[in-house]
Amino acid sequence: MAMIALALVFTGCTKDEAVDQEVQELDTTEVAQLAEIDEASEAMTDIMIDVYEFDSDESNRVSRTNSRPGGLPDCVTITVVLEQGYREVTIDFGSEGCEVRGNVLKGKIIMSYERDPEAQEVMISYSLEDFYFNNKNILGSKTLLKELSNENGNPQFTHTLDLTVIWPNGVEASREGLKIKEWIEGHGSGIWSDNVFEITGNWTSTFRNGNTHTYEVVIPLRREVICTYFVSGSIDVQRTNFGGVFDFGDGDCDNQATFTFEDGTVREITLN
Repeated sequence: MAMIALALVFTGCTKDEAVDQEVQELDTTEVAQLAEIDEASEAMTDIMIDVYEFDSDESNRVSRTNSRPGGLPDCVTITVVLEQGYREVTIDFGSEGCEVRGNVLKGKIIMSYERDPEAQEVMISYSLEDFYFNNKNILGSKTLLKELSNENGNPQFTHTLDLTVIWPNGVEASREGLKIKEWIEGHGSGIWSDNVFEITGNWTSTFRNGNTHTYEVVIPLRREVICTYFVSGSIDVQRTNFGGVFDFGDGDCDNQATFTFEDGTVREITLN
C-alpha cells in the first residue's frame, strides 16, 4: 500500500523546483512494480497465517469438511501429512488459476511446522512450487516464526523475506528483509472484521538492473482489516538521490496521508 501511495505522490503532486529535481530521478515504473511485490507478499502471508491458525485449532480439524480457513474458495485444496513430530500442509491453488480474495493464484505453498513448547514458538517453514500471483512467478523458500505471546502478551509473526518476482515481460526483482506482524486485537474471536495488526520491520528490493529501494518502518503501521489503507504509522524510504518519510496519519480510517521530503517539503496525499 505504501508503494502504491508513493506512486501517487509522484504522479499527482503539484510540482515545485525544490521537489521536482528529486521526483524526476525516481522511476515510477519500479515504484508500481514494488507495490505488486508488497501485494503478493502480504497476500501469501495472510493465507499462511489463516491456514496455520485453522489447522492448529482442534475443533476445526474435526469439522474441516464443513468449513475452510479464512473463507478460502473450493478451488483451493489443502492436504495435511502427519508423522510423529512433523506436520506438512500443502496449499494447492491448481495449475489453471484460482481466484482468492480478488487475486488469481496458481501453484502450491508447502508449509511445515516445528514447535518449541518451552519457548512457546512455532517455526513455519514454507516453499513455493510453480507459484504464480496474478501472472507473476514468485520464487522463494523461507520462514514465518509465530510467537504465541510476545512481550505485550499478543501473538506475533516474524516473516523472513527472501523472494524473487518475475513479471511476464521478463522484469525481475528480489526482496530481502524482515516484517514483524503483531496481532493486537481480535485474535481468537473467530470474527474476521475485528482483527487489527501492527507491522514493523525493514526490507530492501533490488532489480536486475541494480536499482535498489530500501524501506524501514519508523512508527508501526496499524492495519485494521475493515479499512482499505493503514490508519497510522510511517515508513522511511530511501533510493539513490531520493528519500523521505511516508505517513498514514493518526488513526482515522480514511484515504489521507502525507509525504515529507528530505528538504522538509510536505505534501498532502489522497490515496485512490
